[in-house]
Amino acid sequence: MAADASKSGKLVLYSGAVEATEMLGAALGCSVRVGDLAGLVGPLGAGKTVLVRGLARALGVQGRVASPSFIVARFHPGPVPLVHADAYRLESGRELVEAGLDEWLAQAVVAVEWADRVAEVLPDDRLTVAMSVASGGRRIDIYASGPRAGAIIQRLQEVLLHGDIGHRDLKFAS
Repeated sequence: MAADASKSGKLVLYSGAVEATEMLGAALGCSVRVGDLAGLVGPLGAGKTVLVRGLARALGVQGRVASPSFIVARFHPGPVPLVHADAYRLESGRELVEAGLDEWLAQAVVAVEWADRVAEVLPDDRLTVAMSVASGGRRIDIYASGPRAGAIIQRLQEVLLHGDIGHRDLKFAS
């Protein structure tokens, strides 16, 4: 069972399979709305793009979701649009702002890979998804930095505990 996210503002999960990480992304997609930002951090291969693939699917995005490493961001239209950005190659957060961060937030859910590199320009109220390689899978720490993000964590916890989205290889930390 998970800790009470409404008090902690944090969820910690373990994913034992790529499919479980994608399912977590789908659960997140059921919990966000236009204007929400998820900052993803973690080393290469931690599963950031896999999580965004699940997020996109839950938002109703059609087509392939791939890392936007070489183009800064991809706009994915859908019932709830998604902007998938990657800050790995950016020199500063200013480049993300110049690329359209404020406009993206006005019209889409925004997922930023390598968010720690541009944290100074991201909204104060955001979700941070910290992913790391752990024994046999991935440890995923999800933090809220404000009331809107805290509400996302509450909805996410409800979806994971009571929704139809789940995977045998996705577990709450004890």
